[in-house]
Amino acid sequence: MSSDRASFQRAVLGYYGKNGRDTLPWRSPSLKFRRTNEKLNPYQILVSEVMLQQTTVERVIPFYKKFLKRFPTVQSLASSPLAAVLLKWQGLGYNRRAKMLHDAAKITMINHSGRLPTSYEELIALPGVGEYTAKAVRVFAYNEPEIMIETNIRAAFIHHFFSRAGRKITDKEIVPYMVQTLTTKNPRMWYAALMDYGAYLKKTVPNPSRKSAHHQKQKPFRGSDREIRGAIIRSAADGPLTLTKLKKLSFPKGRIEKQLAALAREGLLVKRRSAYYVP
Repeated sequence: MSSDRASFQRAVLGYYGKNGRDTLPWRSPSLKFRRTNEKLNPYQILVSEVMLQQTTVERVIPFYKKFLKRFPTVQSLASSPLAAVLLKWQGLGYNRRAKMLHDAAKITMINHSGRLPTSYEELIALPGVGEYTAKAVRVFAYNEPEIMIETNIRAAFIHHFFSRAGRKITDKEIVPYMVQTLTTKNPRMWYAALMDYGAYLKKTVPNPSRKSAHHQKQKPFRGSDREIRGAIIRSAADGPLTLTKLKKLSFPKGRIEKQLAALAREGLLVKRRSAYYVP
C-alpha cells in the first residue's frame, strides 16, 4: 500500500501543480503555494458547495458570481425575500437548494450570530447541508481534515486502485485508501488536487465513476418534473402565479398540479385564493 500510496499522491499532486484549476472563483489563488493558515470565507464556500450539488463547475461559475454580487454576506441573504433569492437562482435548477440556502442563512443569523459554524455537528444541522457539504465546508473554509467523497474523488481512487476490478466499487472500499493518502497538513489543497485530477481523468479515460456502485446517470431535463418545477418557479418569482399564467405553461395540467402541490409542501410556494405566491 505504501508504494501505491506514494505513486498515487505523486500523480495527483503532479497533475495539480501543472494544471490545477486555481482560477475557480471559490478557491484562493494562493492554494497552490500550499499555505495552511489562510482563512477563506465560509459563506462563500457554502454557496459554492450548494450550487455544485448535481451541477457542473462550468455551469455554476457565472451563477455563483451573480449570486454573491447580489447577496455578498450571510446577513444580506438572510434579510432578503425568498422571491429575490429565487430570481437570482433562475436557470441553475433544483430551486429547492436556493430555499434551503436561504433558510440556512436565517438560522445562522439567529443561532450563530451571523457566523457560519465550524463544527461538523452544527453545520450538518443547517437546512440543505448533508454529510458531504458539511465536510466540504470544513475542508475548504477551515482546512480541517475530513474523509469526504464526491464524483471526481471517486474517479481518482477507482482509476488508481481499482482499475482491474471486474465489479462495482463501493465508497466503503475506497475509504481506507482515502485515510492512508489524506494529508492532515493541508487537506484543502489535497482535496482540490483530487477533484481536479478526477475531472481530468473523466475527460481522458473511460469514466472511472461508472465502476462505482453509487454511480447514477442523470435523467434528461427536457420533459422532466425538474423542467416543470423550474417553469412554475420562474413564473411565480415575477409575481402572483394566476390561473392565466398557469394556462400559458406548456405542460399537461395534471403534471402541473402535481408539482404545484409539491412546491407548496416544500414551502417554495403558498396559495392564496386562486393564485400562488413565493413566500
